[in-house]
Amino acid sequence: SNGDDESTINFILDENIYLENAAKVYDLYSSTKYRKQFDWIRSEFFAPSLLKQLAADCADITDILKIGKDWNVNDDRKLNALYKLLTSKHKDEKVLIFTQFADTAYYLSEHLKKRNIEHLEHVTGDNADPTALALRFSPASNKIPPSNNDFRVLVSTDVLSEGQNLQDAHIILNYDLPWAIIRLIQRAGRVDRIGQKSEQIICYSFLPEDGIEQIINLRHRLTTRIRQNAEVVGSDEVFFDGDPINIEDLYNEKSGILDDEEGEVDLASYAFQIWKNATDETPELKKTIPNLPNVIYATKQNNMGIEKEGVIVYTRTPEENDVLAWIDTKGSLITQSQLTILKAAACNPDEEPRYKLPQHHELVKKGIEYIRDDEKNTGGSLGKKTGAKYRVYMRLDRYCKEFENTLFVNDGLKKAVDDIYKYPFKEFARETLNRQLKTGISDDELVNLVVSLREEDKLCIVDQDEIQNKDPQIISSLGLINQI
Repeated sequence: SNGDDESTINFILDENIYLENAAKVYDLYSSTKYRKQFDWIRSEFFAPSLLKQLAADCADITDILKIGKDWNVNDDRKLNALYKLLTSKHKDEKVLIFTQFADTAYYLSEHLKKRNIEHLEHVTGDNADPTALALRFSPASNKIPPSNNDFRVLVSTDVLSEGQNLQDAHIILNYDLPWAIIRLIQRAGRVDRIGQKSEQIICYSFLPEDGIEQIINLRHRLTTRIRQNAEVVGSDEVFFDGDPINIEDLYNEKSGILDDEEGEVDLASYAFQIWKNATDETPELKKTIPNLPNVIYATKQNNMGIEKEGVIVYTRTPEENDVLAWIDTKGSLITQSQLTILKAAACNPDEEPRYKLPQHHELVKKGIEYIRDDEKNTGGSLGKKTGAKYRVYMRLDRYCKEFENTLFVNDGLKKAVDDIYKYPFKEFARETLNRQLKTGISDDELVNLVVSLREEDKLCIVDQDEIQNKDPQIISSLGLINQI
């Protein structure tokens, strides 16, 4: 939004301004600070026609923006319909709203609040702790006491589409439709769960405009796949009017059965929910698990296919990232998809233990090598969103942008921010900054502290040899052995 009227959006329609902005972005990303984050491909690998095609695409996009330049939020029919739903038909009920894109979540949250919808919040992958907000929307199903700060309406991207108990609500709304029907099913699965007290789950979906539907064929694609799935499995549930859908796999969430996984899933929240479900069922785990030593290992039956026999390695890297790797019996990497590995490691409390693979520890070593090399090649990393490094960097980066071209942003601060991005914290810095963050240190005090730590060489480990020679710490490992 620009100008005094915050309900309108101003678009850049001058091609020359786009080119100037593109040049600035290219200069920024090709600088020393960001260059290692990207794989660069020489221009001669592309056909000359690509440039013309890209230029034509840009012209088409500009034409679309010209059509939408007079956009006024008060004329947004979808938003108006949503507002009416929240203030009339379901004015006193909890409503969970899903959207594909973070920008849409921000947009809905901003303008619904401006229309005085109370007890509303949004959740995206940018939130440091999505689960904390989910708990405030659905405290009863997560066995925590309600409070005056709980939400009635929660707008979320697919960051909450897996691994969450949100059955305090029984109303789901798809503000836009995902390409994969597994996402539709997983979204509904947040409320259609054991413990749901409502006899009926209500699911609303905004469909594409007829003209858009003719181009992208989204609804037809989804309904066709829903029907095909129902023919195979059998079902009497209705997702769209007149369309049957099987939801048998809502509770076990077998992602990939109906479509490839897509969108964002908050892995920290997903893992936390696994832990919470386990400790709710067996409270003594809260004592036994934290007291287990590092490097502990176990083995269970492999149910993921005969070629997937191997070892899952769980480590904490020098950058304070929790990383999983799955290695087969030949020492090759099966996957580093953290969500896939979490699901492969899943087992019930009565899972029968197996004898370890003869080469278990050799495979653990191989996994460590993969993780170490991956960390080294990835370049700068901010680690977990709840960690000191991420939180300090984001606050200082925001501070630098706010006070850009002033005396507050000097070379010392810029170098400190750059070091934080590129290098791991020293232990002293991590402990000091964590302590100060907990006490509510101000931005100005944080700036002075970080600059001081850097000047005293107490901030980051900048010696590349020291970084590269520092192996990830083994937390645990799990063998997957085929049936004998």
